[in-house]
Amino acid sequence: MIHPKDTLKQMIDINKSICANAFNNMSTIHDQMEKVVNIYIGQASGMSEEGKKAVREWASMYRKGFEDFKKLVEDNFAKMESFFQDKK
Repeated sequence: MIHPKDTLKQMIDINKSICANAFNNMSTIHDQMEKVVNIYIGQASGMSEEGKKAVREWASMYRKGFEDFKKLVEDNFAKMESFFQDKK
């Protein structure tokens, strides 16, 4: 017999896996775009050093925001999983 608690745990596991895959894909895309941007600003002779610094800071802030959001999601999945663990 399938228990509702087991079904919910499976749903959480599936969603956790989907989120992990999405975060890995987003991280890979960000890494590639950051490389492209760094190549571009390295070769952009008309761009001021202040502008280049701003672009680098923007990429850094994006990475930090992404990592913070990822950690928040992972922490919340851990909280949900702890709810479904058997208490003995």
